[in-house]
Amino acid sequence: MKEITVYTDGACSYNPGPGGWAAVLFYQDHKKELSGGEKETTNNRMELQAVIEALKALKERCKVKIHSDSAYIVNCFHQKWYVKWEREGFKKNPDLWKELLALVRQHEVEFIKVKGHSDDVWNNRCDELARAAVPRD
Repeated sequence: MKEITVYTDGACSYNPGPGGWAAVLFYQDHKKELSGGEKETTNNRMELQAVIEALKALKERCKVKIHSDSAYIVNCFHQKWYVKWEREGFKKNPDLWKELLALVRQHEVEFIKVKGHSDDVWNNRCDELARAAVPRD
């Protein structure tokens, strides 16, 4: 099984407001950068979208290490909040959580918390890409 390293981030000018997401994927000596944005969204939605888009980019079942500065996402998986949320029908962002869980279940995924806006070069690169993807009009 291929081992993929992923860094993700989301950004929002206002919360809610225009936002962007980004992911950087690594496989051996290959690197792929992804990003996008929405005119009206929230920071949490952009954090989720970044992980979703990274996993959607994979063409086969992989072992994936996702590095994120989002406590919302990392804690959800580490503490298994999604089990209760799924059982209760997801109160917030149900569309994205359902999509993310379906994708996570296709792979072996480990979530790793990184400190945002620190000295992690790839987290900083994702932040830069996500901010650049925020719609400006």
